[in-house]
Amino acid sequence: MKHPQEPLDESRQGEALLLNPEQGSGKKLYLESYGCQMNFSDSEIVASLLAESGFSTTRNLYESDVILLNTCAIRENAEQRVRTRLRELQHLKKAKPTLVVGVLGCMAERLKDKFLEEEKLVDLVAGPDAYRALPALIAEVESGQKAVNVLLSLEETYADVSPVRLTGNGISAFISIMRGCDNMCSFCVVPFTRGRERSRDPKSILQEARDLFAAGYREVTLLGQNVDSYLFYGGGPKKEFKALSPEEQSLAVNFAKLLRMVADISPQLRIRFTTSNPGDMTDAVLESMAAYPNICKYIHLPVQSGSTTVLDRMNRGYSREQYLDRIAAIRRILPDCAISTDIITGFCGETEEDHQETLSLMQEVGYDYAYMFEYSERPKTMAARKFKDDVPAETKNRRLKEIIALQTQWSKLRNEQELGLEVDVLVEGLSKKSDQDLFGRTSQYKVVVFPKKHYKAGDYVRVKIQSCTSATLLGNSID
Repeated sequence: MKHPQEPLDESRQGEALLLNPEQGSGKKLYLESYGCQMNFSDSEIVASLLAESGFSTTRNLYESDVILLNTCAIRENAEQRVRTRLRELQHLKKAKPTLVVGVLGCMAERLKDKFLEEEKLVDLVAGPDAYRALPALIAEVESGQKAVNVLLSLEETYADVSPVRLTGNGISAFISIMRGCDNMCSFCVVPFTRGRERSRDPKSILQEARDLFAAGYREVTLLGQNVDSYLFYGGGPKKEFKALSPEEQSLAVNFAKLLRMVADISPQLRIRFTTSNPGDMTDAVLESMAAYPNICKYIHLPVQSGSTTVLDRMNRGYSREQYLDRIAAIRRILPDCAISTDIITGFCGETEEDHQETLSLMQEVGYDYAYMFEYSERPKTMAARKFKDDVPAETKNRRLKEIIALQTQWSKLRNEQELGLEVDVLVEGLSKKSDQDLFGRTSQYKVVVFPKKHYKAGDYVRVKIQSCTSATLLGNSID
């Protein structure tokens, strides 16, 4: 089961992004994004920056002058998809020698030499902190040179850039509140590809949220690699809120305070966020959620493994017991909150006993959703340097199937608990299966399908749940 806000959303990999052609002129930009929602959010920043230089975007690959692939490096499978795509684009280069092909994002720094020199697949490489340089990099390519900028920044947050909303339904949007990550999980490449953690000025976040609400959006998701460590103080980020004096704390904006500030914009604006870190989530965040009906009662809390031994090798910074303490706090403060997670199976040195501990933790928590996958070694990570990827592929696969089977049972059970209840649904659009039905989501992020009647996207509708599958709730509106 895959969850659409998770680090690798393969169902959206390779999605072409479109900017209203009237907002640009001259050259055509084709953007294709892979991986996490942060990448899709970054693509909206890229489109905005290039629109200022006269580019308009297109979904027609063959009329483009510049093709940019915004890449994900979290798993080997994601990288292979990008490589395959770049090779497919070579026939366009032959037919149109002036075409510029570039790679953005997380694969940029690690594979710049291979892409540019060894495999000669691209003309341009730009890292996540170099998007302001894209017009100059494109001009450099047009002058006959290869162009590259993968420098990481300690300050760049693109806070002054108003992202162009490239995809979506006009109802839900993403707001990036921070960039980078300071958690050195041994399996993860993000600290190496996105740099150190820095938080965005809350004033710019609030203005972006207000602008979205005024434009008709009714839901925003606050994005960060670890939103719980968001902290803005005195014009710049500070990492440790507890280290500040009481007076400094009163001036600082941490994540709990930011949630309240965004929620205060309007009770008609739903607030979501992703992703949380179990070691950093505080009761104050949960209390902010409890205090505001429009802060959605849904938390994605990645566990990765139910074994403390494995968690220690992963350098996750918490034990099984500490993770379960956070789950208990959520159940206590937010009893109606849905919880989802990430699980990695087959990490270095994982024993059968470790695997059983993961299954038992899943039973104890009873997740509503989960994103589950086999461990994939990533170069330059601590795990690649220190540990042997020693769990056989067939064992990983078998364990993954067991985890998926258990989660499918829990997802169905959690949905069955909604039967007979009345829920508030924010309508997102027509159902995929019938244009006579609408679909939307509850505060708990559950998908609900119900007859269209006179309702439309953006409406809040009270729906009584009558049946369900493991993925969807079905019901009728209450007029």
